[in-house]
Amino acid sequence: MSQDLKYEEMECVVFTVSFVAVLITIRRKMTSNKSPDMGLSKSKNVQQHRVSSGNVKKLQDLSWWIPFGIILIFTIATRFYNVTEPQHVCWDETHFGKMGSWYINRTFFFDVHPPLGKMLIALSGYLTGYDGTFPFEKPGDKFENVNYVGMRVFCTFLGATIVPLSYLIVWELTKSVPSSIFAAIFVLCDVGLLTLNQYILLDPILLCFMMCATWGMVRVGSLKHKPFTLSWWGWLSFTGTSLACTISVKFVGLFVVLLVGLYTIYELWRELGDLTKSMKYILQHLLARCLCLIILPMCLYMAFFYIHLTVLNKSGGGDGFYSSEFQSLLQGNSLYNATMPRQLAYGASITLKNHRTGGGYLHSHWHLYPEGVGARQQQITTYSHKDDNNLWLVKKFDSDEMPSESELVKHGDLIRLEHVITRRNLHSHKEIAPISKKHYQVTGYGENGTGDANDVWKILIHNGKEGDVVETVTSKLKFVHYLHHCVLTCSGRTLPKWGYSQQEVSCNPNMRDKNSLWNIEDNHYAKLPNVSFRVYAPSFLDRFLESHAVMLQGNSDLKIKEGEVSSRPWQWPINYRGQFFSGSNHRIYLLGNPIIWWGNIIFLILFTVVYIHAAVREHRGYEEDKCVVEHRKIVMEAGSWLFIGWLLHYVPFWAMTRVLYFHHYFPALLYSSMLTGITLNYIIENILVIFPGKIGNTIYHVIVGIVISSAMYSFYLFSPLAYGMDGPSALDADSPMHSLRWLDSWEF
Repeated sequence: MSQDLKYEEMECVVFTVSFVAVLITIRRKMTSNKSPDMGLSKSKNVQQHRVSSGNVKKLQDLSWWIPFGIILIFTIATRFYNVTEPQHVCWDETHFGKMGSWYINRTFFFDVHPPLGKMLIALSGYLTGYDGTFPFEKPGDKFENVNYVGMRVFCTFLGATIVPLSYLIVWELTKSVPSSIFAAIFVLCDVGLLTLNQYILLDPILLCFMMCATWGMVRVGSLKHKPFTLSWWGWLSFTGTSLACTISVKFVGLFVVLLVGLYTIYELWRELGDLTKSMKYILQHLLARCLCLIILPMCLYMAFFYIHLTVLNKSGGGDGFYSSEFQSLLQGNSLYNATMPRQLAYGASITLKNHRTGGGYLHSHWHLYPEGVGARQQQITTYSHKDDNNLWLVKKFDSDEMPSESELVKHGDLIRLEHVITRRNLHSHKEIAPISKKHYQVTGYGENGTGDANDVWKILIHNGKEGDVVETVTSKLKFVHYLHHCVLTCSGRTLPKWGYSQQEVSCNPNMRDKNSLWNIEDNHYAKLPNVSFRVYAPSFLDRFLESHAVMLQGNSDLKIKEGEVSSRPWQWPINYRGQFFSGSNHRIYLLGNPIIWWGNIIFLILFTVVYIHAAVREHRGYEEDKCVVEHRKIVMEAGSWLFIGWLLHYVPFWAMTRVLYFHHYFPALLYSSMLTGITLNYIIENILVIFPGKIGNTIYHVIVGIVISSAMYSFYLFSPLAYGMDGPSALDADSPMHSLRWLDSWEF
């Protein structure tokens, strides 16, 4: 590890010296270019003027490309260093590596995120020789003879692009090389971004597409004087494509869609205010943006889902989250190419699926409700996976004898449901439900199918009438308790450990409970003719819409898992607590570079102050040099859009009730880091106005040196959090990391 630290220390010094030298050179060139010899005679020949202009252009190009090239070199060096380590599953690699395997094996699964990121992970693994057999069961599992490197390198590559993209975005907004350099350095030197981008995760893919969308947005803005050219159409289409890709990785991509939408409205409003432009011209702009920023992303988004649903055509563990009709298209599912009776008869063995989005199967098992939770009788739950504990026998309410001839179940019939495995009846009584305290408890009761009058239910078809026959899949059913006039429902609430984290089933006195609808999925009865399940197969649009309903429901139901550390939005900007990626001997800890993160907070405040100051000066009509006013306007507009980007990617989390984690802040971090680069350079430029000449240049060099060396050195100090820590934890006074535990909440 000492050799690694020496390498990083040398790299840090080289990087700092390189950038300070580049910025000083740029500063000198800018100064010399701004102060031409006004005594030159107008009679200078034209050829000499052209040569001089060409040299200036070359110098400007070099002053842009040299720092950009250095940034690329150090991005590659820092991001791909030790990318194969640790050689075991880290954090959420257990989820997304596993999902990549399922894509390769074409096994259907449920996830709360759209499919593009996972499909790209699977594609990168497939193209680099991964065969989809490693189980990715839990963090810490060793990669033994597993070709996982291709997937890590792919994610790392996409994550690495955010550094040069930050340079390009700030350049397009300000046309300032120093601002671009500062922004890129702050993104490059954040150890949190480095950690997040080196593993098989969705986050590096999301951040890459998000930054591409932002870059495309500002590029289109830069081309506002060249509308409808080939380049303009290309960048507008690039922006729309990036938006589609961003929201196809995670739904939080919606925030950058909002940013681009606001920017587009602003641009159109500005065009509308230009009275030299005709309404026909404005309408052309509107239609172009509708085509490239609405229609194109929607088509691509649906295309990604079409590929997703086409590839995953085999039954898997996530089938039960989807409707019976949806499952009928999955090879290996009990409903695929299935034949079963269309109608329900007494004596049939059935499964009942709750009709709410993502609803599970009515389920029971031998376990009892614990002491103090209603009557100590057999548990009744809903369960999202298929097994024999989901099977129920349909009986008449007043007889255990099965009819010799088939007798159909109709709307309004009184029935009993006997659990096939335990032979106890579905039962309710006036005991309080485990979680929903206004509901009655539902239990399994009786012995060998014999219970009492509390086992009787009236079966009702939703919008049905007397004489209607109950049908498989298509009939939406309510089960009303005969004595207590409550309706069988799934509250959607997760039971504690004693209920194996399955969902609560209760009996609700409110007959209009929206979660009280059920449908029959499996229907086994030998005395009725079978029909093919193909008649229930949904269209692509039906599956597309259902997928979204299930994903949104899954997102809202996310709860913290045992042993996980969640966080709240107030903790994120201050870098209050990190997150373990690997807790073995080779520890990885997700934590932001405190110098950069705390600096971002300061510069968010400073930008607000500077913006208000500039607005007051403009409103009061102070007379200033036209170039100064124009420059300030460019900086304030650029900073405003980055500030809005930060707000859109941060503030919405305050309203979310689902479980949240530290890594949710990193999209907002990118915008605040770019804003810091712009604001810092603007403040330095104004200091130079106050202190002209050699004093100003000295101050400039000192500030630049302090800023860059602080960012570089803090990266060097905290880099073991990303590259891996061995030995004692920072809690131990003998640990080399002990002195870096600046906050007690940092747990590395």
